[in-house]
Amino acid sequence: MSQGLTKPVHPLLSFLVPAVVTSALWAAWLGWDQHRDVHPDGSTTGPYEAWQVIGLVLTLLVPVYWAASRRHVVGAVLGTTAGLTAAAFYDWSDDGSGLFVIGVGMVMLGGLAATTAVSAVIASAARRRGPAGA
Repeated sequence: MSQGLTKPVHPLLSFLVPAVVTSALWAAWLGWDQHRDVHPDGSTTGPYEAWQVIGLVLTLLVPVYWAASRRHVVGAVLGTTAGLTAAAFYDWSDDGSGLFVIGVGMVMLGGLAATTAVSAVIASAARRRGPAGA
């Protein structure tokens, strides 16, 4: 493996890159679908489809891997969580009921738990692999 891929990353970058990439991924996967689907029986679903959320989760593995494999687990966890939380807050803040805050809190807690677990696994694998991928 190339030595260039294992260069140290500044701790601030390990937070900012996942945060910015996560917000952009939210916009790409979820930001464009803002209407609810009304079914013939009057029930509504949405605004997101399952494939959109699954796509977001799978593509979030890239920034998490980028930071965690460089042993910046805190940056991976906090950057991704901050990006998800900010994107959800921005996307849902036009809700008139004010209940969007509950959803944003759930996104924050879920993002924190999931990225902590994934980052720990990635960092552990990177530690066993060694500094140069040996």
